[in-house]
Amino acid sequence: MLEVVAAFARWFQLAANLIILGSCIFLVIAGKEKQTYSAQWVEKLERLFPKLAISIVIGLVVTLATTIGQVTGDISKLLQAQVWFDFIKDTRTGQIWAGHLVSAVLLTLFVAYLRKNEKARGRYLFCALIATVPLIADAMVSHSAAEGMTISNVMPYALHIILAGVWLGGLPALLLLKYEYVTLIKSKKSSFLDVQILNRFSSMALPVMLLIVLTGVIVGDHIFDDHYAALVATPYGWLLSAKILLLCIILAIAASVRSYWLPLFASSKDGFETKKNAAGMRKWVRIEFLLAVVLLFIATIIANNATPAKYALIDDWPFPFRFSIVATWNMENVAVQVWCGLAIAALALIVLYLGRTANWSLKRLIAISAVLVISGLAVALPPLTIEAYPETYLKPPVPYDAVSISYGAELYAEHCVDCHGPQGRGNGIKARTLSTVLPDMLTEPHTVEHTPGDFYYWISFGMKDTDMPGYADQLSEEDRWDLVNYVYGLSRGYQARILSPEIIPNRKNIHPPVFAYTTYDGTSGVLQDYRGKQSVLLVIFSWPESNKRIVQLKQNYANLKAENLAILAVPEQTLTPDELLEVTEDLPFPLVVDGAHEIVQSYALSRRTMNRADLLGRGSIPDHMEFLIDRDGYLRARWIPLAEETGWRNIELLIKQVELLNNETRAVVAASEFIK
Repeated sequence: MLEVVAAFARWFQLAANLIILGSCIFLVIAGKEKQTYSAQWVEKLERLFPKLAISIVIGLVVTLATTIGQVTGDISKLLQAQVWFDFIKDTRTGQIWAGHLVSAVLLTLFVAYLRKNEKARGRYLFCALIATVPLIADAMVSHSAAEGMTISNVMPYALHIILAGVWLGGLPALLLLKYEYVTLIKSKKSSFLDVQILNRFSSMALPVMLLIVLTGVIVGDHIFDDHYAALVATPYGWLLSAKILLLCIILAIAASVRSYWLPLFASSKDGFETKKNAAGMRKWVRIEFLLAVVLLFIATIIANNATPAKYALIDDWPFPFRFSIVATWNMENVAVQVWCGLAIAALALIVLYLGRTANWSLKRLIAISAVLVISGLAVALPPLTIEAYPETYLKPPVPYDAVSISYGAELYAEHCVDCHGPQGRGNGIKARTLSTVLPDMLTEPHTVEHTPGDFYYWISFGMKDTDMPGYADQLSEEDRWDLVNYVYGLSRGYQARILSPEIIPNRKNIHPPVFAYTTYDGTSGVLQDYRGKQSVLLVIFSWPESNKRIVQLKQNYANLKAENLAILAVPEQTLTPDELLEVTEDLPFPLVVDGAHEIVQSYALSRRTMNRADLLGRGSIPDHMEFLIDRDGYLRARWIPLAEETGWRNIELLIKQVELLNNETRAVVAASEFIK
């Protein structure tokens, strides 16, 4: 019940805010002429402003009350002022709400001032600017802002709702202007001034609507994060699809008003014709406004109640296929067929232009354009389809961590190596006896072209028309996900061959395995402890082969620590008590003992370099490897002395890389702890 009340309260205050913003913008573009602001429709519009402003304040109070009720689980606590005070003081949501409320109160005061003073274009513009502040505050508690309070996250959403206000909020003013004609005008023709106002608003509305679509695409791309299957398989996607459908209908109505009704109104020759055309335009604008209000309600639910697409679970994909450009584009004739289909669909735009020029009827225009678009999609989309399964978009329940990968390697050696080979290249001892050619899972981009759910399905139930059996009866669900993690570890490890001792600025695309560990002095931790705080140098070493390097790191630790770099040392083999004493003597950074084996096994998958492919047989683990992981959890650089002799032996080079990482300002989502 509280969620329903909260949704209506957010919608109520947001709609009121948008109407004030849009109405003020409408009055600004109405013109400089004083007679414009003395019209009855302007007076009626201004009477709404105080009520709308107070509605924003009331809506915010109800919203906070429902939020506190949901958080505490006890509605009776809403009667305790201290609970409200503590929530506002101690939570980011409460602090943003306080700023939101202050901006709404300021808007209410200015609206009252506006009503009691001379009407002027500049004051309406200033009122519109004040009305944008609560909308920006609203953007700061959206799903986009939840990913991080950064300009890149908040600004697109803020622009999206501000632009929506400029368009949607202007419709009531347009309706009142048309109402004046329908109810008051008896015999005069359409006013040149009012036609000018309508033309200005119509001319402004088109680019504003295009910008609304553009910012919506940007926000949607951020929210979906390549998880576009959620558009047709989750409540969030269904709501967004409904929103998009409504927007398309609204755009069609707006285009009709602009291209048909507005010219008719402008060319009216007498009072009866003016009133008739004004009534027709008003009817369609009213429908447009009502649909926009419904769209706003759906948008409110999406923004505040629905689980974001990237986090929505698709436990059962409903279709036997899915679209994938990555997996199909390089197949024979796919690109040609897709481009031909898009060209056919693009002809619809040419038909629209030529049809308008030739004064075709609206039905003819829509019918021919629709046939071209549908035909184009029928040609372009089928080549991009690949087989899908109920588990295709299943999200892994097992983290992509060192323990899972290490155990997955053991399962792979037991069940898969005879066919797929020791490094997953499809060259096992049984490979030649099979009826199908096995894929190279190491060097080919199969983990990019297919989802983790695809691999889980194949491991569980086998692959149709191949010799691949299913292991659902032999392996537990967790075991199968461990195998999936290992397969991804193989592929990501091969992708890491592009790494070198020098970072590529702002290139964060390799997700390393996370891990838990215990050091020789009993301290425990996880790699994620360093997120947002420090970069990590993971040193995987052999003893005594790495003795000189460990000594060098000890001697330069103060300089490295000054750059806010943490060091974790991980031995490749179990150290004897004597070796442990040697290594830890005056060691200023942690030495991992519990969890070391799993860390070594999982990070050894990233041992290959551009000049040392290591693709034959089982491969070999170098005696020494170092990995530089940034504060967002991404693997950014790597040094393997066996392949790059100098590298970070030059401590200054290492310090330089850490400095570059420290100076990066580009905000990104932290590396995922699950494969996707």
